[in-house]
Order: sequence, then structure tokens, then C-alpha cells
Amino acid sequence: MSEPDPANPCFGCGGGNARGMRLAFEFDESSQRVIGRFRLGPEYQGATGFIHGGIIATVLDEVMSKLSRFSNVRAVTAELTVEYLRPVRVDEELRVEGFATRRDGRELYQEGEIRNAAGVLLARGRGRFVIIDPERYNKKNQASAETGARSASADTRARSQ
Repeated sequence: MSEPDPANPCFGCGGGNARGMRLAFEFDESSQRVIGRFRLGPEYQGATGFIHGGIIATVLDEVMSKLSRFSNVRAVTAELTVEYLRPVRVDEELRVEGFATRRDGRELYQEGEIRNAAGVLLARGRGRFVIIDPERYNKKNQASAETGARSASADTRARSQ
């Protein structure tokens, strides 16, 4: 299982987000699937004792997006559909798997499943991901960060006056 990168601020898989989930994944060559094993604590619950549906969607989005990363392709989520089949309990041992179903030009279609230790299917997701140019993405991301830093600085100056 790959450890989360401490420089990555991603809420789902990054190690650099103090409030993040720090999900770790591995790619299984024989099945061509991305696999993760984890437990989610009470900080991720919706109703008492059960994991929030938005967190379940995040886990499914993460495992499907990792298919692209393990294939050295940069893609972003364009569409995500989740079927919540059974409640997911806090601190339950879980396994998530992601697999590709098809590709159409720049669009990747992928699915993910979350199961408990007994193998019961708890949630299923389907996603459409669009392949992007990493250089273009990095330039836009850097420009956005610089704009955000300037805005924060201006806001701080305005409040101090």
C-alpha cells in the first residue's frame, strides 16, 4: 500500500492535510484494479454511528481517480454517481476497489465499490473522468494560488486599517 504523500494537500489521499482522510491505495496488476483498505472514525459520521454519504462519495471518487494516476494519466472528475446500498458503520474495516470500464477519446469511465470485511457490497460509484494536460493544469493551479495569496494579503490589509 502506498503511503500518502506528505506534500499533497488532498483531503482524500494527501498526507499534507491535517483534517484529511489519508487514504492509501495500491494497483493490483493481475486484476487491473486499484485497492484500498481503511477504517473511518467518528469524525466522518453523519447520523450517529454511520459514515456521512459525502465521505462515501469522496472515497469512491478517490479510488476511481487513482486508476488514472497509476496509469500515468492526469484526469479530473466530470461526473460521479453513487448508489448507497447499505449503511457504512464508523470504525468498520472497509475495502474499496476501482476499475476501468471503457475509454472514449479523452473520457475515462470507471467504477468503484466499497465492501465490508465480510465482502458485503455497501456502496457503488460510477464516474466519468476527463484527461487533461498536466502542464496546463499546473500553470492554472499556480496562477490560482498566486491570485488567492494576493487576495488574502489585500483582505488582511483592509481589516487592519
